[in-house]
Amino acid sequence: MSRIGTKFDNLKCKGRKGFIPYITTGDPSLETTEQLILELERSGGDIIELGVPFSDPMADGPVIQRASERALANHVSVSDCLEVVRSVRKKSDVPIVLFSYLNPLLSIGLDRLGDELKSAGVDGVLATDLVPEEANDFRAALKSSDIDLILLVSPTSTDERIKLLTEASSGFLYAVSRTGVTGVRQSLSDAASNLVQRVKRFTDLPVAVGVGISTPEQVNEAWQHADAAVVGSRMVAEIAECGQSGDLVERVGSLTRSLVSYREKLSA
Repeated sequence: MSRIGTKFDNLKCKGRKGFIPYITTGDPSLETTEQLILELERSGGDIIELGVPFSDPMADGPVIQRASERALANHVSVSDCLEVVRSVRKKSDVPIVLFSYLNPLLSIGLDRLGDELKSAGVDGVLATDLVPEEANDFRAALKSSDIDLILLVSPTSTDERIKLLTEASSGFLYAVSRTGVTGVRQSLSDAASNLVQRVKRFTDLPVAVGVGISTPEQVNEAWQHADAAVVGSRMVAEIAECGQSGDLVERVGSLTRSLVSYREKLSA
């Protein structure tokens, strides 16, 4: 079983739900990204989504787009992302999912992709522009190296398509809380709850809800119907606000503790 599967099993045994923070590799620097991953784990992150900078992030809102731009200005590549994971693995076993578009990953070469990711210590890949009808070769490349493939399911997905997505996925399913690009929202959509229920009809895999979650209350709301909550734009916005300040890592840790505060209260 992968580290992702083990993490969800451990959470279930403890009666807890997962928290999955997202950050962009190389924003503001590769060294800081490594520090942030370790701090996110210490502060309550169960699985880390590590964004691979890309020049055309069509599924991302302006906050994450700007993070990619800053990282690309620092010439951060997919190889750099793997080096960050490799360095983290010397200190931590926290599950790490690469959040990427296909182009950067395919630049490694499909025949080498699984081995390269496994060697670095990557546990899963969330390929935002991969569709299940075209996923067979990509999935096989990952499966041969025990890397989970995580696909996106949205409120507009038909039952037939949800079935395809669940059959092609492993680790967990990423349920998009609403249509549109990533970004902070004032409230979660009722569609998120309905979507999780629909997905659960086709699979026993854990379901994580993301897109638009930015407050402790919204994280707790996601936990009412999903196995995990994903927070991206709020994390990235905090990093952008801090810039190169010396307390960046500390502030991101404080934000993380705040976002999981409902879980900690229940555990007290």
